[in-house]
Amino acid sequence: MSKVLLDTDVLIDLLRGREAAKMFLQEATRFSIPCCSVISVAEISVGMHPDEQEATTGLLDGLVIFPITRPIAELAGRFKGRTKSRRLELTACLIAATAFVEGASVATGNAKDYPMEEITVVLARR
Repeated sequence: MSKVLLDTDVLIDLLRGREAAKMFLQEATRFSIPCCSVISVAEISVGMHPDEQEATTGLLDGLVIFPITRPIAELAGRFKGRTKSRRLELTACLIAATAFVEGASVATGNAKDYPMEEITVVLARR
């Protein structure tokens, strides 16, 4: 079975109950294992309110969460280093490198965040 790495924006949409995100996840999980990066866990944790803890924990418990390993960090550095754009965030490079190393596609609401030719990007409806 293939893997789909959910970008932080998709996870936030799921936590906010956006119907398009729910439908996307239902369809994606028919053919793929839902995953995320520890980077997304950190990004979600930054803005989480105490009353959102239970829902957030429930969502994350249902995902395979990938750590950042040295090969992922090195590849992310190469992704970041070969772009001249300041817009490309290191966090996106880490998520993209995680997807590449783990053989997953990236599901995101913003494909511009992932210009890397090496990864497959799936646009999640927003």
